[in-house]
Amino acid sequence: MTSPAKFRKDKEIVAEYETQVKEVRAQLVEQLKCLDQQCELRVQLLQDLQDFFRKKAEIEVDYSRNLEKLAERFLTKTRSTKDHLLKKEHSILSPVNCWNLLLLQVKRESRDHATLSDLYLNNIIPRFAQISEDSGRLFKKSKEVGVQLQEDLMKVLNELYTVMKTYHMYNTDSINAESKLKDAEKQEEKQMGRSGRQQDDRQTPRSPDTLTSIKTDEKPVRRSSVKKIEKMKEKRQAKYTENKLKAIKARNEYLLALEATNSCVFKYYIHDLSDIIDCCDLGYHASLQRALRTYLSAEQNVETSKHSGLETLEGATESLEANGDKQKLMETYNNVFCPPARFDFQSHMGDTMGVVCAQQPLEVELLQRCQQLQSRLSTLKIENEEVKKTMEATLSTIQDMVTVEDYDVSECFHHSNSMESVKSTFSESYLSKPSLAKRRANQQETEQFYFTKLKEFLEGRNLITRLEAKHDLIDKTLEESEWDCHKAFLQPPFPTCRESGEAIPLMVKSCIRFISRHGLQHEGIFRVSGSQVEVNDIKNAFERGEDPLAGDQNDHDMDSIAGVLKLYFRGLDHALFPKEVFHDLISCVSMESLHERAVHIKKVLQSLPSKTLIIMRYLFAFLNHLSQYSEENMMDPYNLAICFGPTLMSVPEGNDQVSCQAHVNELIKTIIIHHNTIFPGLQDLPGPIYSIPGAGDDFCDSPHCEPPLVEEPAPETVSVRHNSEDESEPFEAIARFDYSGRTCRELSFKKGASLLLFQRASDDWWEGRHNGVDGLVPHQYIVVQDTL
Repeated sequence: MTSPAKFRKDKEIVAEYETQVKEVRAQLVEQLKCLDQQCELRVQLLQDLQDFFRKKAEIEVDYSRNLEKLAERFLTKTRSTKDHLLKKEHSILSPVNCWNLLLLQVKRESRDHATLSDLYLNNIIPRFAQISEDSGRLFKKSKEVGVQLQEDLMKVLNELYTVMKTYHMYNTDSINAESKLKDAEKQEEKQMGRSGRQQDDRQTPRSPDTLTSIKTDEKPVRRSSVKKIEKMKEKRQAKYTENKLKAIKARNEYLLALEATNSCVFKYYIHDLSDIIDCCDLGYHASLQRALRTYLSAEQNVETSKHSGLETLEGATESLEANGDKQKLMETYNNVFCPPARFDFQSHMGDTMGVVCAQQPLEVELLQRCQQLQSRLSTLKIENEEVKKTMEATLSTIQDMVTVEDYDVSECFHHSNSMESVKSTFSESYLSKPSLAKRRANQQETEQFYFTKLKEFLEGRNLITRLEAKHDLIDKTLEESEWDCHKAFLQPPFPTCRESGEAIPLMVKSCIRFISRHGLQHEGIFRVSGSQVEVNDIKNAFERGEDPLAGDQNDHDMDSIAGVLKLYFRGLDHALFPKEVFHDLISCVSMESLHERAVHIKKVLQSLPSKTLIIMRYLFAFLNHLSQYSEENMMDPYNLAICFGPTLMSVPEGNDQVSCQAHVNELIKTIIIHHNTIFPGLQDLPGPIYSIPGAGDDFCDSPHCEPPLVEEPAPETVSVRHNSEDESEPFEAIARFDYSGRTCRELSFKKGASLLLFQRASDDWWEGRHNGVDGLVPHQYIVVQDTL
């Protein structure tokens, strides 16, 4: 029989198993509660996001409306200006341009924030609502799957409990059968012991009566006991064997069920739970990511749009320039600021002597007067020069006051975690009343002193100008016997260029030639204003048919020469780019591919007259060459486009001047960069092309330089030399650039190639040989070996 100790131990094992199952069951219940809680938190989070973006949309639309009202208030004020023409002309000034760009930036921000509000309401919030709906539906289905898996798990645990109980029962029966078998074996041993003693007794000598008595008793006892014990043992042995086999089978089933149950439990906790959570999260994070990325994309595009507008405004701010505005103002009101016609001598009653008379006895008097004027002028110039130095020093002080770099407020935006107010940081520095009042007082005092000296300087200079005019006229009269008056004649808008026989105006060709020789590295060329007096003098000389820039002298102000060139194109009755092609050209700015943009421009310009295309080709080849020196002259293609855009292409009336001007500048920049692609070559459009005057051995050898443009040789002036007995001794030259021959008469060669030269064919071409082939070699692409 089973001992009480073993029975208690079995009960403890069963109780421990039941406790473990209860813990598992409680854990399964808590798992569902945890998933429920996560679903509730998820729904609440999505609801909060919807409420947040709904409120943010209201804020954005209110902000957009306020910005729109602010911009419209001042735009309406600008439109209602009485003198609309005056407003239009003043719009080209850099401060007005900044103001217009600022208003446009506000309108852009208004539109952007309205777009943000619309995106929040009609895109992002519906996304969160859809995510919430999907999450609830998926959680419900996932929970159903989880409940089913938990039920299956509990079935497995119950089956294990049943198998375990069966094992315990059969094992108990086996133990009991074993115990009974051992008892039978003990009885058999006792019986065998008793038989042994009887055998001993038989061997011991006994009396006949005693032996008879023992035999009589032994026989019945032995037969019945042994037989009975053997039968009982056999029966118990069979029972034990049967129970033992059942116990072993039950134990095997229990161990198999135990292994299967542990695997099932492990699979549920390690894999099934993870899969259920994945089902609950199915698409949640990806959908939430898409919604938030939509928000980020909207905000980033707003920032990009704002940054783009601020960059334009920053460029306009950088372009704030007093000299440039002064030049624009004087060019706009040229009839107001242009010097009037000279006052001619008005004869009286037939007196036709219109010159100073230096005949005796007036000659001595004029000589004395000239000497007196010279002496007084020397004194006045010294005095006025001292006044000028004081005035310039005072002006420099004022400029230092007004150009102090106190505009960086980045420190005010270094917010701490406490989000303290930054108002004091700025107000205690620049806007503090004692400091500001002191600076204002110093500035006004310095300004007053400056204007005093300016008035004194201008009065002195006026007096010097008058006295110099008298002195120069007297001195000239004394030196000359008579005065020759040269009659001025005006050239037609497109005078014939004698050098090429094509329509390149003398003023254009001469100014470009002068800048190409002396001004390629001049900083701020075309951006810095020159002297208006010198500009007018040079312009008047050209109108008289003279070329004041002829020769190699460099005694002219480079900015004034650039101003003359710009003034020529600005003074044309019709802009170089006709208004008829304005919209066709502007439409290409939206093209992202620069090649497609250049091809479109070329197609549009094909409709223009050849004379106009020749001038365009000449001008833009020069501007492209000038831009190669942008590191020195600070004028890259974009800066040149800013200077020439308003001059070469006017915006038609009825269009937004500010926004269209940006497109015009981009168009001009594209033409400068891709002029070779846009304008036809000599074969398609015969005529002069831009070349570098004086280029040759002294041509720029910098790696940044491009090969010069050369004019194709004329057939009647150049003939290729053929081998003959009277050939002169050839000499060697080295190629500075790669060159591809444009006709069968021209040689092609690579940079660094060695060429043989025979003789000059013209100013720009040599007769030479390369790789055994005779032909023409452009002078600007080589350097003669002897000069290296």
